[in-house]
Amino acid sequence: MCESKTSDEEDRMAEQKPMCVICAWRATCQKQFSLRAGEKCPEFVRDVTIKIEEEEKEEKEEEQD
Repeated sequence: MCESKTSDEEDRMAEQKPMCVICAWRATCQKQFSLRAGEKCPEFVRDVTIKIEEEEKEEKEEEQD
C-alpha cells in the first residue's frame, strides 16, 4: 500500500508545473521570476510543506477512518 501512495504522490508532483511560488528555494533564489515562459529552472524542487487540495482531502479522509 505504501508503494502505491508513493507512486500517486510522484504522479501529482510530476503533473504540477515548476513555478517559483511553490519552489522550496524561493526564499533565497537568485533566479526567481527571471526565467522566460517555457523555461524550466534546473534548481526547482517542490516545497513539500505546501499542500495541494487533493492532499488535504486525503489526509482528512485518513483521519476519519
